[in-house]
Amino acid sequence: MRLLRTVASYDLTVAIAHGKTFLGGASVWVAGDIDQARWLAAAIGKDSVVSWGLTERNHGADLLASEVTAVRTGTGWRLNGEKWLINNATRGDIICVLARTKAAGGPRGFSLFLVDKHSLPADRYRYCPKVRTHGIRGADISGIGFDDVDLPETALVGGAGEGIEIVLKALQLTRTACTALSLGATDHALRIVGDFVQERQLYGRQLVEFPRVRRIFGEVCAASLVIDAVSVVAGRSIQNLTEELSVVSAVSKAFVPTVAQEMIGKLGELLGARGFLTDVYAAGAFAKLDRDHRVVGIFDGSTVVNRNALIDQFANLSRAYHRGQVDEQGLSDTASLEHPSPDLDPKQLALLSKTGCSLIQSLPRAAEEVRDLAAGAGRIPQHVVHMVDELEEIVTDLHREMTAHRRLPQRVPAEAFELAERYEVCFAAASCLHLWLRSESAVANISHVRDSMLWLQACLTWTLTRLGAVSVADGGAGVYDALADAMTRLPDRPGTTAAPSRSEACFS
Repeated sequence: MRLLRTVASYDLTVAIAHGKTFLGGASVWVAGDIDQARWLAAAIGKDSVVSWGLTERNHGADLLASEVTAVRTGTGWRLNGEKWLINNATRGDIICVLARTKAAGGPRGFSLFLVDKHSLPADRYRYCPKVRTHGIRGADISGIGFDDVDLPETALVGGAGEGIEIVLKALQLTRTACTALSLGATDHALRIVGDFVQERQLYGRQLVEFPRVRRIFGEVCAASLVIDAVSVVAGRSIQNLTEELSVVSAVSKAFVPTVAQEMIGKLGELLGARGFLTDVYAAGAFAKLDRDHRVVGIFDGSTVVNRNALIDQFANLSRAYHRGQVDEQGLSDTASLEHPSPDLDPKQLALLSKTGCSLIQSLPRAAEEVRDLAAGAGRIPQHVVHMVDELEEIVTDLHREMTAHRRLPQRVPAEAFELAERYEVCFAAASCLHLWLRSESAVANISHVRDSMLWLQACLTWTLTRLGAVSVADGGAGVYDALADAMTRLPDRPGTTAAPSRSEACFS
């Protein structure tokens, strides 16, 4: 995720085009046998591009309606049909294809196949033209059709009929990784706008010195700290809270790209017309990243799809919260950044989390820990304690509403999506609080905010404001001004001989 974020912070299209290989390989890492995994790893090591063939022209995200078929033959399988809107469908060397293997379909009616295009007769597959897109114009978003393609038995990934389950588990990994794309895009945007508000002079003053600009920039910086925390927690949950990843991945994928797009919009306001022009400031890089990022919210399940997946687990989440059920060791290892994570055991991935979400379910204990720290060492200001107290109340009230929610088959009320959105923000606040409690010194280093209490106050202020909390109603936004000051006046990083730009120091 750090590598993907770094590439995305310079060019999101490049990150998306190359990151697709991870998405294409994820099903094999989750369910393939050792020979498949070794073969695919060797191919990737030799620069093969891997694609993931899930969606079709007439069905989009409705995978159970897919019409591409694979029928058993005497020696393997015969593949027919077309996959469309596939990243690297044309440029790719290998494609992992979801196909209907039972005429009736259903959850056990689909299977996955690893297709090496170099082994296919040229007249048995064809490409759909690259689709003209608003953003990521350099990416190969196209399609591929198969006409009586014979595949060996070894092409089957996992067992026959397990395709949907494997995809849903692999999506837990890829959705989490997608947050790195958004983080990279916001890093890039903050770098461009951070330089602009300090370089631009109006009436003999830096633009950032104007109160409104300073406030907006500080608020966006706070949002960047929050989505960073969510991404870190989600990424470390893959190995430390694997059984809960169905919740964590859905929350992080819905939340991070949504907030990132809002951030980009607010930063665009500070650039003004320069945010739209290609030859006036930063070679039009801001306009490009804005166009490119809009598609991230759709990748691997849109925001609505992920919130719907969370709504499916409301009953279990509310029960687990009221029981106070927590995976103590997994949560501690997730939030303790100095602890190395174990290797991933894909067998622990589950379609539904039996233990709920430890991060949120442990919030009452985290709040108690904050109160103890404030009463003992006095390290925590009283207004921060009030914010944490109100966060705990909000989370408890939210779970009461989730308990009362009744989902009807094929009909999800709009109110449920509002609950899901609030759950995401509560998850974000809990991520920040747990990271601060377990890795106070580390959060300052990863975010380049030297004052860890400022980091915590900024994150809590931003999340509680979004939740409509009373504790931040009067003067809470003043922390944004302090954060903007800190972010635009950082000293040089130790060990450097030439100082980077100020925004580079903050957000590189």
